[in-house]
Amino acid sequence: MNLMKNPLKASTKMCLLLFYSSLLLIFAAVFSIADDATSTFQSIRDGETVVSTGGTFELGFCSPDASNRRYVGIWYKHISVTTIVWVANRDKPLADLSGVLKVTNPGILVLNHNMSTVWSSNTLRTAQNPVARLLDSGNLVVIDRSDDDSENFLWQSFDYPGDTFLPGMKIGRNTVTGFNWHLRSWKSPQDPSQGNCTNQLGPKGYAELFLREGSVIKFRSGPWNGVWFSGNPQLNQNSIYTYSLVSERDEMYYSYKLHNSSIFSRLTLTSDGLLQRYTWIDRTKGWVLYQTVQIDDCDNYALCGVHGACNIQKSPVCSCLKGFTPKFPKEWDLADWSNGCVRKTSLNCTGDVFQKYSGLKLPSTEQSWFNKSMNLKECEMVCMKNCSCTAYSNLDIRDGGTGCLLWYGGLIDIVYIAENVQDIYIRMAAAEKDHEDDTKINAKYSETNAKKMRIIISTTMLSIGLLIMGLTLLFYVWKKQHQKGGKLGRNQNEDLELPLFDLMTVVSATGNFSIENKLGEGGFGSVFKGTMEDGQEIAVKRLSKSSRQGLDEFKNEVTHIAKLQHRNLVKLLGCCIQEDEMILIYEFMPNKSLDFFIFDQRRRMLLDWPKRFEIINGIARGLLYLHQDSRLRVIHRDLKASNILLGSEFNPKISDFGLARSFGGNETKAKTKKVVGTYGYMSPEYTIDGFYSIKSDVYSFGVLVLEIVSGSRNRGFSHPDHKLNLLGHAWMLHTEGRPLKLLDASIEDSVTLHEVVRTIHVGLLCVQRNPEDRPSMSAIVLMLGGEGVLPPPLKPGFYSERDLTELETNYSSKACSANEVTISLVEAR
Repeated sequence: MNLMKNPLKASTKMCLLLFYSSLLLIFAAVFSIADDATSTFQSIRDGETVVSTGGTFELGFCSPDASNRRYVGIWYKHISVTTIVWVANRDKPLADLSGVLKVTNPGILVLNHNMSTVWSSNTLRTAQNPVARLLDSGNLVVIDRSDDDSENFLWQSFDYPGDTFLPGMKIGRNTVTGFNWHLRSWKSPQDPSQGNCTNQLGPKGYAELFLREGSVIKFRSGPWNGVWFSGNPQLNQNSIYTYSLVSERDEMYYSYKLHNSSIFSRLTLTSDGLLQRYTWIDRTKGWVLYQTVQIDDCDNYALCGVHGACNIQKSPVCSCLKGFTPKFPKEWDLADWSNGCVRKTSLNCTGDVFQKYSGLKLPSTEQSWFNKSMNLKECEMVCMKNCSCTAYSNLDIRDGGTGCLLWYGGLIDIVYIAENVQDIYIRMAAAEKDHEDDTKINAKYSETNAKKMRIIISTTMLSIGLLIMGLTLLFYVWKKQHQKGGKLGRNQNEDLELPLFDLMTVVSATGNFSIENKLGEGGFGSVFKGTMEDGQEIAVKRLSKSSRQGLDEFKNEVTHIAKLQHRNLVKLLGCCIQEDEMILIYEFMPNKSLDFFIFDQRRRMLLDWPKRFEIINGIARGLLYLHQDSRLRVIHRDLKASNILLGSEFNPKISDFGLARSFGGNETKAKTKKVVGTYGYMSPEYTIDGFYSIKSDVYSFGVLVLEIVSGSRNRGFSHPDHKLNLLGHAWMLHTEGRPLKLLDASIEDSVTLHEVVRTIHVGLLCVQRNPEDRPSMSAIVLMLGGEGVLPPPLKPGFYSERDLTELETNYSSKACSANEVTISLVEAR
């Protein structure tokens, strides 16, 4: 009505409305173009970068090892520690800065160097206007700008992961084309070329992940049960990420997404074959190790062979399933379980029964069949009718259990786990089941007759009670006189849960403990090399009959190392407790101990820098397992060069757990009145006040690192220019900007300079006086891998100057030991 009365005014308002609307559209287009301008490109040269749509990732040319080799890579934009998550030309680095990455028709990314193609992508279709774009997920994609569907990619980097698994990526396979999404490790932490380790969904059978080193399977996740992979219940739902398995007609893959997009978390396949998840902590400006998928030796694929099951809580860790027995008992007793177990009673197909097991990592599904619609009863019927079917289980544990999974042939890589959420039914001969049922019937019959026997037993027990008490007292007195309070009793012997070796077998293997076979000696006794009848070499630790300290160490070592399994811990094969002998039998380490090499002027040259750096990393991984990943949470308390044994390829293994202490729950420290350890390696708070913690081991590790780098002992170190010990000398050189002066001169030609400088820096952080200032082993492993900006170290503990000549004069009357044997100081407090 009003518009009709004033048509000019109405027309003006309409024009203004159209003008403002057009202006808003123009602004929106400008901002959109600006956003696209930073993430979309036709070509970039070395020195130019592209930032993802939301600013999370950056694409450009980089050099992971600080050399002249150039790669096209993607890394986190706003993280201070350069963390590369994808590399294009990982096997073909450029030699200079003249590389160009560009998009060509019909939609192919090409990396050119001096007019030749070094690397290129592919595409299955052509595009009218192809461009490349870096998405905020870290996915580099090629799209057709003429296509309205922005997710209709011509090509994407997420189809070709490197060593890093980002949210939104896939690990799996296309069941129609056979295309495989998988991780492949870097060759080394600084070399992105293809390493030897891969992680991928199994090519056959039901969905489970396999980690291979070359063609050899090293780890298996167990099949997906609808909630998690059955062998990794520790990867349960959490506050950081959620994961799932997608199983569709054309593809099956594993993926995950973050609950909060502001959190940075990534899964990495390391060059030494570990799957590790890292989370960025902005407060500390560093990546923190959140999870390691492989926890202990039971994660080693098929450790116990066919029909064997691994239980890390037991020692030995391997045992046969019910109804099975070791295929080669003699080898089994010597901890060679690779040939597995065989049935005690053969199957006859029609009369067989099924034994229920709970709380297992289900066997490998490479020889399996599954059906998503069957129930468990139908599953049992199908398995029973097929004589080749050896076990069955639900496919999915949700909603009370659904689906059917059948196994054929041998059952391999079974592990006992803590979570009892999934059952498996394993085929066995009826005779084995009948024997079990007869036992139950006899038990019930005995219970009935027991009522009638109680009166008779009560009368009899009353009569002989005093006699038993007298005999017990007499036996106790006799035992104390003959054992003098020193040896293990029968019950303790039975509780060791270790293979027991016959004394004559050990005597024969060591040539009656001949001097020619003697490897070394310590406060506990002597160590001998032995050779078993089958040719297996062993190390025999013989307790000194006069060593009370050795007895304590013996019992402590058995209770700790028997339950610890890790590639960087020495393996205890068994023990011998017979007559008056107490003996431990270990795997033989052909290269003796670390101190045998690094403190010898001639042999130290056999350990170049790459070997020394790998030894340092191996020790760090072993300590990380003890402190964080092992079920016992162990503090070693006597970490030193002589307690690091070296395998055939100089792979390090921590040994001698005689002084170790374990903690439960969240405990990480304690106090003792008896200070034990080795001078030069003990932390200040432990030596002076008796406080020990995981940070005590960190201090010892730091001393060890500086000794490995320098080739000099901390204890007894001397320098013509000052009177500092090795720690003080290293700290002084660091503060003066001359850390490389600490390096052992015999390995100067083999060093990677930035690795040496960083390693010395990490060693100094470990030996700081205040335990709270020292990093944890998880942080140390990251630091050694080149992750994180390192804080400046504070002055080390036990830094003060001293005059060795004066000390030697004052203490010349006291006995000393050249081999740094473990000491025990009793404090009066």
